[in-house]
Amino acid sequence: MRLSLMKVPKRYLIVILTFISTCVCYIERVGFSIAYTVAADKAGVNQSSKGTILSTFYYGYACSQVPGGWAAQRIGGRKVLLLSFVLWSSTCFLVPLDPNRVFLLVLARLLVGVAQGFIFPSIHTVLAQWVPPHERSRSVSLTTSGMYLGAAMGMLALPSLVKFKGPQSVFVAEAALGAMWSLLWFKYASDPPRSEHPKATAAGFGESLLPLKGNQKTKMENGGSASRTAKIPWKKILLSLPVWAIVVNNFTFHYALYVLMNWLPTYFEQGLKLSLQEMGSSKMLPYLNMFIFSNIGGVVADHLITKRIMSVTKTRKFLNTIGFIVASLALMALPLFRTSSGAVFCSSLALGFLALGRAGFAVNHMDIAPRYAGIVMGVSNTAGTLAGIIGVDLTGKLLEAATTASSGLSSPESWRVVFFIPGLLCILSSFIFLIFSTGERIFD
Repeated sequence: MRLSLMKVPKRYLIVILTFISTCVCYIERVGFSIAYTVAADKAGVNQSSKGTILSTFYYGYACSQVPGGWAAQRIGGRKVLLLSFVLWSSTCFLVPLDPNRVFLLVLARLLVGVAQGFIFPSIHTVLAQWVPPHERSRSVSLTTSGMYLGAAMGMLALPSLVKFKGPQSVFVAEAALGAMWSLLWFKYASDPPRSEHPKATAAGFGESLLPLKGNQKTKMENGGSASRTAKIPWKKILLSLPVWAIVVNNFTFHYALYVLMNWLPTYFEQGLKLSLQEMGSSKMLPYLNMFIFSNIGGVVADHLITKRIMSVTKTRKFLNTIGFIVASLALMALPLFRTSSGAVFCSSLALGFLALGRAGFAVNHMDIAPRYAGIVMGVSNTAGTLAGIIGVDLTGKLLEAATTASSGLSSPESWRVVFFIPGLLCILSSFIFLIFSTGERIFD
C-alpha cells in the first residue's frame, strides 16, 4: 500500500484523497438521516421534532463556510481539513443516538455541521495550491463527484447495516471511516513546494499560494515581487459581479439538488404511488448519473482548454449553460411522467446535467481567485446551503397548501410548481453566468 501510494504523483494523491473525503462526508449525511429516522420512528418522535434535528446540520454548515475559507487562507487548507474530519468523526463516535435526548442531538448535529462546513473551502484552497490550471476542471469535478457516489453508496448499504446491527452502528461506521481518512491525510498530504524553490517550477507551480511565515514574509516584502500576506480583499470579493455569478449558480444548483434529494422519495411514493423497496437500485440512478456526468464535465473542460479549442471563459460558460438549460427542461418535464421509468429518467437527466454544469461555475473560483479560492467557495457555498434550507422548506409549504386545497399529493398540479421553480432558476442563473462570469484572474 505504501509503495503504491508513493509511486503516484503527489498532486494526484491529493486529489484522490479529497475525492474520498467528500465521499465519506456524504455517507455521513445520508447515514444520519437513515439511522435517526429509524430510531425516531421507533421512539414515536413527531414529524416536527424530526425536522428540527435533521435541519440543524445545515444551519451549522451555513454558518461555517466563510470562516472556513478564512481559516484555510490564513492557517492552510491541509490543516483545517484534517481538523474538520477529526472534529466531526469524534462527535459521531461519542454521541449516543437517543431520539429522546433532543438537546444533545441538536448540539451534536450543529457541531458536525460547523465542522463539515470547513471542508469544501479547505479543499478548494488545497486544490488551488496543488493543481495546475490545465488540470483544475477534472480535479475539482472528480473531488466533488465523491458527494454523489457517497450518497449512492450510503443509500444502498446503510439501510442493511441499520437492519442487522441497529442505528447506532451507523455512527460507529461513519466515525471509523472519518478516522481512517484522517490517518491517510495526516500521513500522505503535505503543502506544495513554494515557488522560490527550483523544484516548484519544475513541478508546474508558478507561484506559492501558501501563507508565509517569519523571515519568508520579510524576504518577500523587501526583495520579492509582492507580499503574500496582503489583507484579504473582502470588499472587492463581495462587490465582484463574476463572484456573484458563481454565487447565484451555486444557489440554483443546491436548490434543485436538495429539493430532489429530500422530496423525490415522497414524489415516488405519494405522487406516483410507487414503493421505494420495489424500485430496487433504480432509485440510485440519479446520484450515479451525477457522479458520471460530473467527471465527464471535468474531462471535457480540461480538453477544450488544453487543446485551445475554447478559452477558459468560453469553456466555463459553455458547460454551465448546457448543463443548466438541459436540467431546467428535465425538471419541468418531470411531473408530466406518471411512471417510475419516466420519473427516474427525468430526475437522472436533471441531476446529471446539473453535475455537468459544475465544470462551469464550481471550478470558476480557481480561475478568478486562485489565492482566495477557499474564501470565494465559502461565500458561494453559504448561498448554496441557504438554498437547500429555503428550497426544502418552501417545497413542504407548497405541498401542504396543495393538500389543504384538496388536490392531494398525488395530483400532478401539486408537484408541477415544485419542479418548475428550480427549472426556472436554472434558466435565469445560466443567463447571469453568461453575462457576468469570466475565466480570467481578477484577484491578485
